[in-house]
Amino acid sequence: MTKSVIALVFAAGLAAFGEEKKTSGNPIFEGWYADPEVAVFGDTYWVFPTYSAPFEKQLFLDCFSSKDLVNWTKHPRIIDNKEIKWLHRALWAPAAIEKDGKYYLFFACNDALPKGHPRVKEWMKEEYYYGGIGVAVADRPEGPYKDLLGKALWYDFTNGAQPIDQFVFKYKGDYLMVYGGWQHCNLVRLAPDFKSVIPFEDGTMVKEITPKGYVEGPIMFERNGKWYFMWSQGGWTNSSYHVAYAIADTPFGPFKSLGVVLSQDPAIATGAGHHSVFRYPGTDDWYIVYHRRPIPNQSPHHRVTCIDRMYFNPDGTIKPVVMTKEGVAARPLPAKR
Repeated sequence: MTKSVIALVFAAGLAAFGEEKKTSGNPIFEGWYADPEVAVFGDTYWVFPTYSAPFEKQLFLDCFSSKDLVNWTKHPRIIDNKEIKWLHRALWAPAAIEKDGKYYLFFACNDALPKGHPRVKEWMKEEYYYGGIGVAVADRPEGPYKDLLGKALWYDFTNGAQPIDQFVFKYKGDYLMVYGGWQHCNLVRLAPDFKSVIPFEDGTMVKEITPKGYVEGPIMFERNGKWYFMWSQGGWTNSSYHVAYAIADTPFGPFKSLGVVLSQDPAIATGAGHHSVFRYPGTDDWYIVYHRRPIPNQSPHHRVTCIDRMYFNPDGTIKPVVMTKEGVAARPLPAKR
């Protein structure tokens, strides 16, 4: 048998049995999903996204897990309106955190409106506009989750910030929650049991940290002693959506925008934004998980979840993220710690 025939037979065999994936590809899993929160729990990567659909159909959350960033497993309906009794529409932007062996899932629902808002009609029952940020708890990252309070943890429009798009992180022994839509962003302090919001040490309940251009989707992380604040701006339904960032010494700022780090690429996708990031353990290698709109795109709800690398300049500023179709290479986590 000639070498060329052997090569053809080998290639046919790979096609028949399926060649092992070496990169994640983008999107990383099938379906319309947006606002992804990425987390590393033990030896597994997790992504908790919004189900991207008309608001009235957003009544549940799925999540996805992977051992290597390439092969993803879907965990359907980790929580839904059967468990969240006060959920009527618009279940958005989950945020997951582990504490004391339990897994907590923060979420926003109902596209909350304050009383007196122009969109609140006289005939509307309060349940149609009451909402805000809730929290659920489970024994495993994939749930099932139980509504911890049976009502909103935070239903407040202080500083004009709509109570959505929460992100929870630890700072000096406290758990803080950054949140906000409608072009305003606040920080609050959570009680240790996550059942209430408590005052900061100076007695204040809410601290506004809104930078110029901010719209929604805030996250924070610490790197080399500095705090990075990232958010989305522009319109979520169109190609103007993008990610900007700022750096400060603490999560309280002050924050001044340092520019855009993720935006549309007409050759690949539009509307890139509402993201999260993670650092591979023991390294300074960073990844960004975000949603974007395939081209062509006929619906505001057609958003997919993607992953790419995120790099820093020597001075600590973030380099513009290059969106790809290939995604990232396989990278298993270290053995469970």
